Order: sequence, then C-alpha cells, then structure tokens
Amino acid sequence: MNRTITLFFLGLLIISCSSNKLEKKGFQVSEITEDEDGQKVVGLQIDSLKLETRPRNVLLTFNPEHRLTPIYKVNYDKKTNKPYTGSNVFHTNWHDDYEDGNNWNHNFMPGFEAMYGYNLINISHYNNATKTENKLFKKPVLIKTLYYPAFSKDTLNYKPIKRDFYMVSVYDEDSNKDGFINVKDLRRFYYFDINGLNKKPLIPKEYSVMSSEYDSANDYMYVFARKDRNQNGQMESNEPMDIFWIDLNRPEDVGRQYKTE
Repeated sequence: MNRTITLFFLGLLIISCSSNKLEKKGFQVSEITEDEDGQKVVGLQIDSLKLETRPRNVLLTFNPEHRLTPIYKVNYDKKTNKPYTGSNVFHTNWHDDYEDGNNWNHNFMPGFEAMYGYNLINISHYNNATKTENKLFKKPVLIKTLYYPAFSKDTLNYKPIKRDFYMVSVYDEDSNKDGFINVKDLRRFYYFDINGLNKKPLIPKEYSVMSSEYDSANDYMYVFARKDRNQNGQMESNEPMDIFWIDLNRPEDVGRQYKTE
C-alpha cells in the first residue's frame, strides 16, 4: 500500500516538473548570439515573427453570432520530431451555491468560462452574422488565461447573467529583454469588446498579474499584481503586491483595493 502511494506521488511530481519545464519555453522574439566569452547577447528584434500554428476546437459563447478559436504554436518532439500542440484546459469552480440562486454551472465566475493551454498564442474571433474573422492580438503572444462569455445559462442571486466582453491575461512583451516571450516576463491583463476589438489594459503596464478572486456580492473581480519597482521587466517576490478591483458589470470601471506602502 505504502509503495503504491509513493509511486503515485512520484508520478505527480514527474508530471509537475515536466509541465513546469514546458510552460517556461515560450518563443524567441529577438536574435541571440554569443560573445567571445560564450555569454548570450540579445540582438535586434525579429521583424517577421512567423510561427507554425494550429487551431483547436471552437468555443461557444452565449451569443450565437460570436465564436472563438484558440490558436496554438506547433511544437516538435526532440526524439521523434513529431509535431504536437497544447490542448484546451478549463478552470472550474465547484463552490457555487445553488440554494442562494447562484448557479454558475461550475464556471470560474458566473457568466465567464476560463480556459488556458500550453503555448496558446492567439485567439480567433468569428462573427456568424457578418461572416468575418479577426484575431485578438496582431502578433503572437503567450496567453495565460482567456475569460469569455459562458455558453451555459448562469445565474447570480437568482438573476440570469450574461457577459458581453472578453478578458485575457497574457505575456505580450519581452519585458526582461532576454530574447524570449515567456512566463519570466510581466503578465498583462486586457479587455476586449464582444467583437474582439477595442483592446484596453485593465491593470497598469508596470504591474505583473499574479492571481484573482471573485466577489459575488458586488460582482467584482479582484486582481493581485506585483509592481515592477526596479523596472527590470520581471516579477520578483520582494516587490510590492497591490490589489485591483474590476466591476464586471462595467469593466471600464477599475480601481485599486489595496496598495502596499
């Protein structure tokens, strides 16, 4: 029995280490060379960044006109040279209270599904009414989480709740100037309207998003973020953490809940 438990946790550890190793890769955005001492030198930014990509599935929103398609970077296995991509994974919440009229259908927040995937680099928006397609980001980025209007019929305090915008947490800049866009850079948080247009930052650019919480009484999202105080373009544990709030009924209404002195 003990041996079985040990093997089980060992397997989890191996999976965790493998996932962390994969997650940190990202993709190269600048030319990288070595100097005479063998030290890495980050050069000019790659002008025509072209990555091999593949779509995965179609995400349904509550409005039949609007459909989303996650776009993944194609990776190649070093041993077999076979191509592979990430797959859609969804954040879930199992603590919604049906007796109080809160039926979130296990979504991350009422009215929002939240998805992520390894090397997810863009989102395609398609309008079934106009038969037009557009991508949320003009260039490849590394998406951490996409929040989009849930297809399910969610309720909050006995009232139906529907969202008409998207939110994306993303690494979209080589902020630490190491030649790559990956999880070592600052993570930004953006708003898009229902057509996948009019991108706006929800958290100031000098912050890196860490985590979030949901306030069902106010229908607020609280975002925890560290300020890049030393301006080195990466998040560090000794830098101040502030808390921002976002009114999910009026996402243009954003403020700061707590500021580290």
